[in-house]
Amino acid sequence: MSANFHPLVYFIDYVMGVIMWTLIGRVGMNIFQKEDSEFFFMKAFVKLTDPLIKLFQPITPSFIIKPIVPLYVAWFFYMFRFYLMPYLLGYSVMGMLSFPLESDIAIQIYQIFGKN
Repeated sequence: MSANFHPLVYFIDYVMGVIMWTLIGRVGMNIFQKEDSEFFFMKAFVKLTDPLIKLFQPITPSFIIKPIVPLYVAWFFYMFRFYLMPYLLGYSVMGMLSFPLESDIAIQIYQIFGKN
């Protein structure tokens, strides 16, 4: 299990994790739906992620095709969560399951399917 950090650290990680996975989800949904689709989930993904995509527009290379831009933005959140944040906190283990959101999800999956 992870070290005991201030609750603000967990909050920041959870928020950034949800943002990162929502951006990735938008790319996945865009495989099956157009961005202007009337499908509720696609509308939600677009509405929630458009402000972030606009915020990162100045540093987004023009050669990246539009459907992949959310993945590019999600990469920044990944880099912050899995490399910079652990480094700043002095956390010695970096990478998959080193931070709470994914660890908690993995624990729940293991409990559901009977793994220890």
